[in-house]
Amino acid sequence: MTESSGSKLLNGEACQRTLRGKNAGKNGFVKNHCVFEHPRKYRRPTERSQNAAPNSSLYKKPFSESFEETPLLVAVLTYMGYGILTIFGYFRDFLRHWNIEKCHIAHEREQQKDFVPLYQDFENFYTRNLYMRIRDNWNRPICSVPGAKVDLVERVTHNYNWTFEHTGKVVKDVINMGSYNYLGFAENAGACASAAIETTHAYGVGVASTRCEIGNLDIHEELEQLVARFLGVESSMAFGMGFATNSMNIPALTGKGCLILSDELNHASLVLGARLSGSTIRVFKHNNMQSLEKLLRDAIAHGQPRTHRPWKKILIVVEGIYSMEGSIVRLPEVIALKKRYKAYLYLDEAHSIGALGPNGRGVVDYFGLDPKDVDIMMGTFTKSFGAAGGYIGGRKELIDYLRCHSHSALYATSMSPPVAQQIISSMKIIMGEDGSTLGKDRLRQLSENTTYFRRKLREMGFIIYGNDDSPVVPLMLYMPAKIGAFGREMLKRNIGTVVVGFPATPIIESRARFCVSAAHTREMLDTVSLVNLQTPSSDPLHDGRLLSPVLWSLTRL
Repeated sequence: MTESSGSKLLNGEACQRTLRGKNAGKNGFVKNHCVFEHPRKYRRPTERSQNAAPNSSLYKKPFSESFEETPLLVAVLTYMGYGILTIFGYFRDFLRHWNIEKCHIAHEREQQKDFVPLYQDFENFYTRNLYMRIRDNWNRPICSVPGAKVDLVERVTHNYNWTFEHTGKVVKDVINMGSYNYLGFAENAGACASAAIETTHAYGVGVASTRCEIGNLDIHEELEQLVARFLGVESSMAFGMGFATNSMNIPALTGKGCLILSDELNHASLVLGARLSGSTIRVFKHNNMQSLEKLLRDAIAHGQPRTHRPWKKILIVVEGIYSMEGSIVRLPEVIALKKRYKAYLYLDEAHSIGALGPNGRGVVDYFGLDPKDVDIMMGTFTKSFGAAGGYIGGRKELIDYLRCHSHSALYATSMSPPVAQQIISSMKIIMGEDGSTLGKDRLRQLSENTTYFRRKLREMGFIIYGNDDSPVVPLMLYMPAKIGAFGREMLKRNIGTVVVGFPATPIIESRARFCVSAAHTREMLDTVSLVNLQTPSSDPLHDGRLLSPVLWSLTRL
């Protein structure tokens, strides 16, 4: 892949052009990658395979991911599209300069032209001339629970997306394919909601203090003990914000004289935490064990720059599921390298906890590994648990150290009691401690929905990225005009999706991202198919199975 400018700025260094997974042929056809398949060599004469076949002896189940390099013709047309938009952008800037067209965006005042500019020129140019054309696809206000269906506040614009006005109308029953509601716990009824209401009556909503002062409640202690038991670790610690769990705890774990090896597609919170730590950061190619091992060997062989002293710590930072790619970390190989070179491992399971594994315990459970092999287990409660906040789990010595040195622990307000109760209730359901099979049923439903949805998209000819078991399903759009068109056309069919473009992705890899949920039931989607979308009964995709209206709508785009 070509690293986006946003990723370059965050990681602090540019990465060379790499390919996702196996090298694609010149026609752009995808090469599926499964560890149990006979190894096949797909290699261009002038390019190295950036991601060799994984060591199958480390895997207990098939590990299948598929990626496709952008076809040459599509890449050329995409660049041409951005080029045309850029030319028209400069022409419109010329009109704005002479007051022929009104400029709505902030700009430097004439009196401050000799000062350091507050606005970066190209970023400002991109926002006013490219982003504004499709701004209506983002920040849509909702007025309901973000469950399997969602209600949207209708809005209109009279100045080409610079400002919006609410019409007072509500778009009802939009199929929600954008929220991270993997297990369907984002709901306002049921056991979790009732328990949260009771906790609100007992504790109130706010704590008004930090954990180390007078904000440490018994419900926080109960939550941390439950999380530790759920993860299979000695101890855990909960935080009120998922982003801050990474950005404020990594600086407490590493510092000057330490080395952080970060996957090039790591989340911004991980990158920010690494940069705030003051450690040396080196980036390895996404999910590429050869690249990671080379960095590890060089770090041990050469030590720190100039002095060549050994590094105080070497910390490998990876994610369980990468939210823009739909890929799953090759954790067995990462652990093997970590043990071989005596490094530490920081695993971010924001998207994988609750969504992967037979017991919903994340990527460690998915691969059948020992949680003790991961030094720092991090995750969030914002997705599979339908709540807010994050956690860190590991050895008791690690958690005791963080309680005294983490900025999030010392300065941040404690987690809201009803939020903590929501996490406790949903986690007990997943573990089966509520006396029902609801947790197992939701885990099975999510797996079935994911398998079905990915299979159907492939059968329909769409290019999708990621692992076969990942509930994050990126569908490639490529061209800039398709970003806005896809989001608008799907909404017309009462389906809410997330469309993503540059700089969140490489400039030639724009995509739509679907998040599959266990809450997508057959009855609900069949009703949408028959009533809202008016699907013909003879349509081959209307077979009564899950997600059929979504797939049918895709065929009509």
